[in-house]
Amino acid sequence: MAIIKQKDLIESVADALQYISYYHPLDFIQALEKAYHKEESQAAKDAIAQILINSRMSAHGKRPICQDTGIVTCFVKVGMAVQWDSTDMTVQQMVDEGTRRAYLNPDNPLRASIVSDPAGKRINTKDNTPAVVHIEMVPGDQIDVMIAAKGGGSENKSKMAMLNPSDSIADWVVKTLPTMGAGWCPPGMLGIGIGGTAEKAGVLAKESLMEPVNIQDLIDRGPENAEEELRLEIYDRVNKLGIGAQGLGGLTTVVDIKIMSVPTHAASKPVVMIPNCAATRHVHFHLDGSGPADLTPPKLEDWPEITWEVGENVRRVNVDELSKADISTWKTGETVLLSGTILTGRDAAHKRIQEMLAAGEKLPVDFTDKFIYYVGPVDAIGDEAVGPAGPTTATRMDKFTEMMLAETGLLGTIGKAERGPETVQSIKNHKSVYLMAVGGAAYLVSKAIKKAKVVAFEDMGMEAIYEFVVEDMPVTVAVDSLGESVHVTGPAIWQVKIEELDRKSNEK
Repeated sequence: MAIIKQKDLIESVADALQYISYYHPLDFIQALEKAYHKEESQAAKDAIAQILINSRMSAHGKRPICQDTGIVTCFVKVGMAVQWDSTDMTVQQMVDEGTRRAYLNPDNPLRASIVSDPAGKRINTKDNTPAVVHIEMVPGDQIDVMIAAKGGGSENKSKMAMLNPSDSIADWVVKTLPTMGAGWCPPGMLGIGIGGTAEKAGVLAKESLMEPVNIQDLIDRGPENAEEELRLEIYDRVNKLGIGAQGLGGLTTVVDIKIMSVPTHAASKPVVMIPNCAATRHVHFHLDGSGPADLTPPKLEDWPEITWEVGENVRRVNVDELSKADISTWKTGETVLLSGTILTGRDAAHKRIQEMLAAGEKLPVDFTDKFIYYVGPVDAIGDEAVGPAGPTTATRMDKFTEMMLAETGLLGTIGKAERGPETVQSIKNHKSVYLMAVGGAAYLVSKAIKKAKVVAFEDMGMEAIYEFVVEDMPVTVAVDSLGESVHVTGPAIWQVKIEELDRKSNEK
């Protein structure tokens, strides 16, 4: 009979969350490297390169892979024979204490993104608690823990359906995935839960994402049951959609498909699909009473030596001197290196700006001829100007974009993923542009930020408006002033190209 110390679980959770903030699972990195070498779309290949370079930098610098350091999701399997050294804390409280210590660690502070009163005031809890904890009693005298930090961009794209028993799950996935856009930051994985009831399918989908990347092993040996056949079918059909890295169009949209299922009612087929983004972060450990978990760091030489150089068509600009006439010459797919001053703002800042404009109040910052970057950065440490500062999903700001372009004099916007049709039309009407930074490359992006200061809404924490001084910040023109969107044209082009490649392959 093992006696588990509360402090060992708390310490292990804290260490694990720090660990996964800067270490990708190596199996995921290896899968991305294969995708990089296979990729024929230059835009997608460049995006994967930035993700891999960012991953190595984060591992070396022990700083977060992504500025969204996630909502903590923890699966705790407690052996029936386990005893605790004290019973004054629940498992939930122990995991929360470990989370609190991890996110407030002064050597590598992690961004607190959790808000209480979600249907009301949405007040930040300041320490990223509470965690989402799933507890299961199992045979044995040990505790097994699977813990992840799940980004909001990918979590927001979760989909659920109550299918008819005769409906095809693969057809539903292939039909649904394009509606999710690129806000989940592909390439990543899809976790699919099948059966039970609606809420059980959701938990199964999330738990499946904790499994290792092994689709190539399955391809090599062949499927042995219906679930494995379904994994291969979905993997093949999803990648043939041509969505590609960051939704730019390409060969690899997913690096694996995970499925977990349980029996269900004869009249039901509940299915939940949850994507994992390019900032996939999870680790497994167990406690047997001998002390806290020992997490062995990977070796830096395990990361591929990938370099990324800007192409010949790169456009270097000083954003402090731009006009609408200047940006009218930019075309979708172009790489632009930004230098100068940009402002930041996310959901809460946009909502407050909306309220101030409606009330006739003067805004605290002047947006005239400026770019706004949709970001909530991690706090800086040491000599950093700012912590990891990758883009957040731009679609969430769509409902504010017409207001910002029409009423503030804003020149353009920067974020990740696509913009909706109405927003694209608004960008076209105002002769604006939308620029895309690579999601999942937050530490790399932050190195282009030379100065940072809060200029408005300091009470909002990471949602405050910052002024960044940037130097050669890499972005891609995603929507140009004529309203052409790379997230529409890219996948469409590559879906056709993949069909042609398949046809030529079959003719051989």
